[in-house]
Amino acid sequence: MKSDIEIARETVLKPITEVANTVGIAADKLEHYGKYIAKVPLGCIDESKVDRCNMILMTAMSPTKAGIGKTTVSVGLSMALNRLGYKCGLALREPSMGPCFGMKGGAAGGGYSQVLPMDKINLHFTGDFHAITAAHNLIAALLDNYIFRHQGEPCELKTVYWGRVLDVNDRALRKIVIGLGAGNGVVRESGFDISVASEIMAILCLAKDLEDLRRRLENILLGITCEGKPFYLRDLGSVGSILVILKDALQPNLVQTTENTPAFIHGGPFANIAHGCNSLIATKMAMSHSDYTVTEAGFAADLGAEKFLDIKCRYAGIAPSACVLVATVRALKSHGGVAKADLNQPNLEAVKAGASNLVRHIDNLKNGFGLPVVVAINAFPTDTPEEQ
Repeated sequence: MKSDIEIARETVLKPITEVANTVGIAADKLEHYGKYIAKVPLGCIDESKVDRCNMILMTAMSPTKAGIGKTTVSVGLSMALNRLGYKCGLALREPSMGPCFGMKGGAAGGGYSQVLPMDKINLHFTGDFHAITAAHNLIAALLDNYIFRHQGEPCELKTVYWGRVLDVNDRALRKIVIGLGAGNGVVRESGFDISVASEIMAILCLAKDLEDLRRRLENILLGITCEGKPFYLRDLGSVGSILVILKDALQPNLVQTTENTPAFIHGGPFANIAHGCNSLIATKMAMSHSDYTVTEAGFAADLGAEKFLDIKCRYAGIAPSACVLVATVRALKSHGGVAKADLNQPNLEAVKAGASNLVRHIDNLKNGFGLPVVVAINAFPTDTPEEQ
């Protein structure tokens, strides 16, 4: 069996100008990041075409350590629809470097269902996450300077909500003490979250344009003053500086799948603390240039899909035409009580027992949201015909 890297290397990539041309985006609109990656300006979104596009939401049963594979199935479905003669686009989240260098690994699909160039997408890509990291930490630096300069004044902060971020899993920095040393600020506890957990990530992925992004940034709550008043980012007088750092990151990124299907990959807030979807802009961009758009929501249907429908769809004024619910035999056995070490062993009774999890998610989507649901089995070589 070939590895993901071997498959990626044997794939013949088209220049990104050719990929853009297949969906009607002119070459002179693109901002190139090498031969196979480009940013697309917001002006390429056509709201009239968005309204006519059929959006397909990819979600899943409750995730397990064995993995489910929503991105792999999303990529595969988009390519299959194009093979069948339908004009289909893809809108996905950007991977975080933290999980990429951790146990989870990359998040660009797998096997023959990848978005490419996989190595660049999983690492620095176009610098969107770096921009979010820089913007977040600039706010932290300005805020700590404010605290230092206004000690003993009524406007001094008694509660601080804003920390720092870094796009790696660095356990030693989760809780730190800052301000040590004469003249270096006020000594207090702080800490680093991962960059995708930044409020700026969630804000950028819900913003519809630069002005909307500015408005959302202005309303970030940084802390509470000694007078009990809320202290917002606009009170620091630095929203313009933050906006300048983020202006390029607001534009979605265009890449391609292993079969040259156009893929708009942009943003990636966690679903357990934010809405867990790619940017509103990227989804609308894909919908503007296709008859069908496949997009995904993080975690399971009771978390990611509901946030996608309740938050993103309401802000964007869009709605999916159908939902694909990804399941695996391995996950069904896990929910049926089988330990991870034994998931490769046939166990039909465990599959039946774990099916209750899948049924509940189907019920939530069909009866809770009125969506047509298709269950997709992400098959593994260890699955038996009886289990599937």
